[in-house]
Amino acid sequence: MNMGTPSIEVTDLKKYFGSVKAVDGISFQVEAGTIFGMLGPNGAGKSTTVETMVGLNKRDGGKISILGLDPEKNPEELKSKIGVQLQSPSLFPRLTVKEIVNLFASFYSDPLSADEVIARVGLEAKVNEQIKNLSGGQRHRLAIALAMVGNGKVIFLDEPTTGLDPQARRQLWDVILQLKEEGVTVFLTTHYMDEAEKLCDHLVIIDHGKIIAQGSPRELINQYFKERAVEFVDPGFSKEERDELKRLDIANRISYEQEEKHIILYTDEISRTITRLMEYAAGIDKPIDDIIVRHATLEDVFLKLTGRGIRE
Repeated sequence: MNMGTPSIEVTDLKKYFGSVKAVDGISFQVEAGTIFGMLGPNGAGKSTTVETMVGLNKRDGGKISILGLDPEKNPEELKSKIGVQLQSPSLFPRLTVKEIVNLFASFYSDPLSADEVIARVGLEAKVNEQIKNLSGGQRHRLAIALAMVGNGKVIFLDEPTTGLDPQARRQLWDVILQLKEEGVTVFLTTHYMDEAEKLCDHLVIIDHGKIIAQGSPRELINQYFKERAVEFVDPGFSKEERDELKRLDIANRISYEQEEKHIILYTDEISRTITRLMEYAAGIDKPIDDIIVRHATLEDVFLKLTGRGIRE
C-alpha cells in the first residue's frame, strides 16, 4: 500500500499486564482520511491497543504518534483533536441523551451540534430519555455520538457495532463511511469479518498481541487464496470420518468451523470436489443437503492463519 500522510504511526508498541503480553511489539501506519481496521478475536489485544494509543494505558515500549502528538507527552492537546468510543463507557445514568451530548460538546472548541450527532446514530426518539433507561444497544450508539461530537480529526471506535441488530449495524456503517467522506481518519476494531471487508481501506489482523497479517481486505484475500470455497453444514461426520475426508485428497485444504458446525473445502477444481464429496457422504449414509460455492473471504484468511474461527 502506498501511504499518503499518516495520521497515526505506531512503532514496536508493547503493553504487558504482569506476564501477559497483551500487545507484543506491533507496528503500523494509518493514512489520513481512511478507515483503518484492527481485526481479531476477543482477547487478541485490540481494546488494549486502542486504550494505550489514546493514553488510557501507559505503554511498556515503543512509540505512538497521533496527528504528530504523543499521548503520554501531549495528552491534553491530543484529547482536543480526537474522539474515542470504548466498549464499556462510563455514562451519567440520570442525564438525558441530549444533556450528555451537550456536556461532551462543551469540552471542545468546535463541536458538532448535539442534534446532528444524535440523529446520525439514530437516537432522535430517545433525545429526552435518561441514560439509565436506554437499552444496551442504544447506550452503545450514544457512546459513538459522544466520540463524534467533538468534531475530531481522528476517531477511535472500539467494537462499535457489538450488540446492535443488523439494521442498526448497517445504519452505523453509513455513519462511519460518511466520516471518511468528511476527511476524518477512523481507527476501527472489530471481530466482524463482513464489517471489516465493507468498511476498511487497510487493516491488520491481530492475534495473541501480535500482527499476523496486514493489507487491504482484497490484498489479503488474494495473497492467501487463489481457490474458491465449497461450504456445507456438517451432516454429522465423526472425527474419523472428517479425517478420512481429508485423506481423500479432494480439495487443497479443508477447515472445520466448530462453532457453526460448517466444513469448508478450498479448491480450484469445483466440479471434481463436489462430485467426490457427495459420493463420499452418500457412501457413509450421511448425505449433504445444501452446498454453497463462494469466493474466499477474510474469515477464510483468518482460519488459514490461525486455524480457528474468529469467535472461537
